[in-house]
Amino acid sequence: LNMPLLLGLSFLIAIYFAIHAVRTGQDRYWLFIMFSFPFLGSAVYFFAIFLPSFRSGYSGQMLESKLRKALDPKRELREAEQNFEQSETVANRLAFAKALLDNNRVSEALSHYQAVLALDLYKTSPDILLAYAYALYLADDAASAKQQLDYLRAENPDYQSNEGHLLYAKILTKLDDRAGAMREFNALVEYYPTLEAHISYIEILLQWNETQKAKQLLDLTELHIKRQPPRVKRLNAEWIKQAKQLRKQLLNNAK
Repeated sequence: LNMPLLLGLSFLIAIYFAIHAVRTGQDRYWLFIMFSFPFLGSAVYFFAIFLPSFRSGYSGQMLESKLRKALDPKRELREAEQNFEQSETVANRLAFAKALLDNNRVSEALSHYQAVLALDLYKTSPDILLAYAYALYLADDAASAKQQLDYLRAENPDYQSNEGHLLYAKILTKLDDRAGAMREFNALVEYYPTLEAHISYIEILLQWNETQKAKQLLDLTELHIKRQPPRVKRLNAEWIKQAKQLRKQLLNNAK
C-alpha cells in the first residue's frame, strides 16, 4: 500500500471513531489524538474507550457470549456441574439441569427436575414445572408435557408465561389436536408478536397444507420485520432467515 492510501485509510478509521466519540459524549481531546496520530490515535481510542463500551452493551455481551460458546461450547455445562458437585442446592441443581438440556442430555436433565419437584416446597413451582414440561417436550413425551402444564395451570391460576403458552401450542400440535393448537396459536400471534411464535405457526400451517393462511401470516410477519429497528433485526437474525426460507417454500409450492 502506498502512503496516500494508508493516510486515507487512517483518516476513514479516525472519522468512524470520531463519530462514536461525539455521540457518546467523550472528551474532545480524543478528536485531536485520533487526527494527529494516524492509526496510533485510533488504536488507543479503540482499546481505551470503544472496546470497553461495546463489551458493556447488550450487543457486545451477546457477541462475547457467542464467541465464548464457539470457542468452548461445554464451558457452561462444566461450570454448572462443578457448582452442583460442590454444593447440591436446588438453585445449582436447576442450573445444571438447564445446562444439560442445552447440551441435548435431556434424560439426565429430567431426573434433576424430578428430584426438585419431589420436594414439597417446590412441587407446584410454576417456573420449575414449565422447565420440566419443556424437557419432556424435548424428550418427545408430549402427553406428559401437557399433563405438567395442565397441573401448572390448575395449581397456579394467576401465572402468566408467553413462553409457556407457545410451548402448550406446540405440544397440542404434537398430539395432533389441530383445533386446540390453532386456537392457541391464533391467540398467541394476537398478543405475543414475537417472530418465534409467528414462524412456528407458519411452519405448522404448511404441514397442515393450510397454505393460504400461512401466506397471510407470513405477509404480516414480513411487514413486522421491515418495521423493526436494526438492533432488533440483528437479535432476530435466525428467525428472519427462517422467514425467508418459508417464503421460498411458499413460492415453490405455488409453481
